[in-house]
Amino acid sequence: MAWLGKIIGGTMGFFLGGPLGMIAGIAFGNLFDSSNVHNESERPSSFSSIDQTQMVFFVGAFSMLARMVTSDGSMVTSERQKVEEFISRDLKLGPDGRNAALRVFNAALSNNAGTFDQFALQFYQNFSHERALLELMMDVLVRVAAADGTISDPERKLIDSAARIFRISDSLLASIIKRYSSVSASPVKAYSVLNLTPDASVEEIKKAYRKLSIEFHPDTVASKGLPEEFTRFATEKFRAIQEAYETIKTERGIK
Repeated sequence: MAWLGKIIGGTMGFFLGGPLGMIAGIAFGNLFDSSNVHNESERPSSFSSIDQTQMVFFVGAFSMLARMVTSDGSMVTSERQKVEEFISRDLKLGPDGRNAALRVFNAALSNNAGTFDQFALQFYQNFSHERALLELMMDVLVRVAAADGTISDPERKLIDSAARIFRISDSLLASIIKRYSSVSASPVKAYSVLNLTPDASVEEIKKAYRKLSIEFHPDTVASKGLPEEFTRFATEKFRAIQEAYETIKTERGIK
């Protein structure tokens, strides 16, 4: 998380801009005393495009999650626990990363700097040409919402809104949701991982597998500048794609 070490006082909001910039400024603005910074090369102008990409994804993810778990107007202990489990179990963040994630999450909880849709729109504006990253973000939202075995109506409303903003098709969203359905049988989930239905042809199965294997290959994801914590999460998705394809090959007798 190299970008975190480059944050200088309250200038973060100005650097990032928009509602996510406001959340970043609130979350990290007190980490450094800008009056003690004398080296201009350390100021926000030194942020690379990769730094900005990583920051937008990281801040956007936890800002949207904060709005989602309070979508019914309040947050109970179990809702916060879903996010904390995602941080530790799925992202496997260390102490510094966990602290940064909770700073963003708590800043979004305690501040009205932006709505869920405003966060989602700024996220989309930054990643509109990176379909795999938009799908990965949808996967994160659905995964956390469904962590307790069900997606509430308010959570589903925000998930639908994010899908609309991200230009995610209804069929793709249905596949993502089915991945985390506790009642889905293993073969059905395997098809949903490949964004397919069980009636897909062999050619459709092979085509979907090739496409997703390229999009979510660890080297491909890393080249997009994704934060390394989310790169690990994407790697798990890549493994799931491989396992799903093997499951379907066995079931269908595909060579």
